[in-house]
Amino acid sequence: MDPALLPVELAAWIARLASPLHARSSWRLSLLWTGLLFARERRTVASWLRAAGIKVGWRSYYYFLHSFGRKVAFPAWRLLDLAIQLTPSGPRVLLALDDTPTKRFGPKVEGAGVHHNPTPGPAGEAFLYGHVWVTLALVAHHPLWGAVALPVQALLYVRQVSLALIPPWCQWQFKTKLELAVELVKGAVSSSCLAGKTVWVVADGAYAKRPFLKPAMALGLVVVSRLRKDAALWSLPQPPAPGEKRRGRPPKYGKQRIHLAGRAAHPYGWSTGVFTLYGAPVTKTYKTFLAAYKPVGGVIRVVLVKEENSWVAFFCTQAEASVAEVLEAVADRASLEQTYHDLKEVHGAGQQQVRSIWSNIGAFHLTLWSYTLLELWAWDKKKEEICDRSNSPWDDAERRPSHADRLRTLRREALEQEFSRLPPIWRRKRKIRRLMEHLLDLAA
Repeated sequence: MDPALLPVELAAWIARLASPLHARSSWRLSLLWTGLLFARERRTVASWLRAAGIKVGWRSYYYFLHSFGRKVAFPAWRLLDLAIQLTPSGPRVLLALDDTPTKRFGPKVEGAGVHHNPTPGPAGEAFLYGHVWVTLALVAHHPLWGAVALPVQALLYVRQVSLALIPPWCQWQFKTKLELAVELVKGAVSSSCLAGKTVWVVADGAYAKRPFLKPAMALGLVVVSRLRKDAALWSLPQPPAPGEKRRGRPPKYGKQRIHLAGRAAHPYGWSTGVFTLYGAPVTKTYKTFLAAYKPVGGVIRVVLVKEENSWVAFFCTQAEASVAEVLEAVADRASLEQTYHDLKEVHGAGQQQVRSIWSNIGAFHLTLWSYTLLELWAWDKKKEEICDRSNSPWDDAERRPSHADRLRTLRREALEQEFSRLPPIWRRKRKIRRLMEHLLDLAA
């Protein structure tokens, strides 16, 4: 497939991402990305090259993936700028942070190791062999489809016991997931598009720890996350009485310990409100208060939510935040889980069968950015343009378009563009047009 057949805006965006790369090899990015979109079956790098029609000099594309993996940070922040420009955003920007594994096979895959499996499935597999990616995504709100997580950059987490399997010339250093998360948010804050905006970061409870919270707050970020039920919370410090003089610094923490289980078990203090979560109004019973939290080094807003059989606790490092803002941010983080699903099922993230650690990073980012660019391309399109379920009467016609529908629409548009290159005398023939429509339905 010729990259020139892609929509003009997509081709311009890919050129914008390739501009920080070396001019001798940056043109290969558009060819690989086109092959990724039109690849079939197992999404290996070989299937990308086959779909792009690359038969001569194919080895240089593997070398390009290796060098591209070392420089993904430069195009990543250009993609963040592009996503903020093309999606509606007010004075507040919401970033989502989480990690996901991709299964790999073979003992010589650099950076792969044994990790906990977050989705054991029916077989109950507690562990898996593969890579773990700490990912940062921009959460944008579509006027029709709700929250959409647009991944920008991912950092590979390698366990310390697996460092011996990485060649020394890679100069790989061990970093925890919390340190990788701090590196991601530092890069995002340095982006010019976030200047003058309030940046919120919503993360899983595993990141609600001092090594991440303290640096994030030092960067001026507002963090929202889940709170442990046995978290060590303290009351607010009492101000000095009039005329009372105290030595030293004013206290940050009170003297009374706050037990979340006791607060949740107490029948008084609960309130009921209606919040827009997951794109629909939901009634929640909640209790909120301020507390001092040592991993944050100050005051946090705590929100307890009563569920059907239990309760759950969330917190926000901005004490003035409302309950609606906290719960909406927590609900918006779920869009990143849907993004992970589409990355693996639609784009085949983790199936590329490359061994070098830098080639794995480059291949994963190509699938990562293919999701974001495809969502941005279809952002302003109507539902009728994205999906047509007339050939599937058993399907729900009112169901919102999926990411796979957007990919099929792009494929069809590119194939129609290729068909339009035929001589007019061939395009006017009714039989040829019917055959072409049928082939488009099968291909896209």
